[in-house]
Amino acid sequence: MKQKKILIAEDNDLTRTNLAEMLTEEGYQVESVSDGSHVIELFPYQKYDLVITDLRMPGADGLEVLKFVKDVNPEAVVIIMTGYATVGNAVEAMKLGAFDYMTKPLKDDIVKLAVERALSYATLQEENTTLRRHLKNKYDFGKMIGYSDGMKQVFETIKKVAPSDSTVLIYGESGTGKELVARALHFNSARHAYPLVTINCGAIPEELLESEFFGHEKGAFTGAIRSKIGRFELAQGGTIFLDEIGDMSPSLQVKVLRVIQERRFERIGGLKSIDADVRIIAATHQDLDEAVREKRFREDLFYRINVIPIQLPPLRERSVDIPILANHFLADFNKKKKKTVERISEEAMNIMTRYPWPGNVRELQNVIEMLVVMKCDGVISVDDLPDRLCKQESPLPPALHDIDITDEGMDMAEVVSRFEKDLLRKALEKSGGVKNRAAKLLNLNRTTLVEKLKRYSIS
Repeated sequence: MKQKKILIAEDNDLTRTNLAEMLTEEGYQVESVSDGSHVIELFPYQKYDLVITDLRMPGADGLEVLKFVKDVNPEAVVIIMTGYATVGNAVEAMKLGAFDYMTKPLKDDIVKLAVERALSYATLQEENTTLRRHLKNKYDFGKMIGYSDGMKQVFETIKKVAPSDSTVLIYGESGTGKELVARALHFNSARHAYPLVTINCGAIPEELLESEFFGHEKGAFTGAIRSKIGRFELAQGGTIFLDEIGDMSPSLQVKVLRVIQERRFERIGGLKSIDADVRIIAATHQDLDEAVREKRFREDLFYRINVIPIQLPPLRERSVDIPILANHFLADFNKKKKKTVERISEEAMNIMTRYPWPGNVRELQNVIEMLVVMKCDGVISVDDLPDRLCKQESPLPPALHDIDITDEGMDMAEVVSRFEKDLLRKALEKSGGVKNRAAKLLNLNRTTLVEKLKRYSIS
């Protein structure tokens, strides 16, 4: 255990020496000075667990020392000692933040007890500070990494939206980090002290979803041998995250809409209404606009949850972030797996940057984990990469082979534009005019496809 460090300020030589010797014998690391001005010189540049200062001293008195120490570090722990004890002095010292107040002549057992209590409090303060820092790193944007314009926009939206109670709908392909956004929104909100409850609407059988959402009473249906609390009830005061809400059955959509509108629900088989004091965050990989048009998703529910949309870009559209993410995962898995893989070679990183990552950030994370596990140390080279990454570079489309560059030159922008328009039209034809499917055929985000169609006036 780290030796606790104590600074003593006392102008009486005998008292200062005796106090320093006694605390040193108790196992503490002790420094002592003869006036308050020395504390003001030392404290900003040294880490002390406790300051013990006399009230009346030359240079700077005990109250001045106390004020200075608290200004430098509000969580610092200070004990005042004096031979001129008055109620006024004690009250003033406590108002300024003194932890304790000892009167002279000092008694060894009282001093030891006061110091032990003060250092226990200092340890608790330090643990709380560490915990707050840990929670901030864990739930702020620590696990969401990105310097691309798309991710900067996501971070900015989270900062603005998190403190509110507004409903948020997160759009993004599988593996883009939708749950991380939900966590960042919850733990940066006023509800952070209450639960964040997640329910994957696409992973639970339809016949069980209603019970998972709202709970049930004993005997409500065959097999209900005891009462069960649902996710909405578990999330009281906090946030409920409805992941893959686009996969929710039409009958359950009606019931969730009612909860959002009325802020009340009942357990299956129950008669008592329960208040739904929850913030709702939903997420989907689907195009809900299209789902509404195709009558697969209720229009009224869509408008209820689509209050603040957040679009997470796929990894292929933010390739600038791939090296940053890869190196982050490399350091993380080195630590977890107790490995010493140095780095990823430039050639390997180039291949990783060009790969489209259909599984997005989750796929990249899994690949790096595999590479770290299989590689004991050294540098990750092209030979270490999975075959699918190395074989992903396709030859030029036949149409480009037919283009000749004449001696007079050519307008490259016009040729590329013509080729891009042709690709967009063919994708729309193949998808029957459904933009979401056309975007998937071209490995594009739907919003990117729509922007290109508008730019080229393609209907």
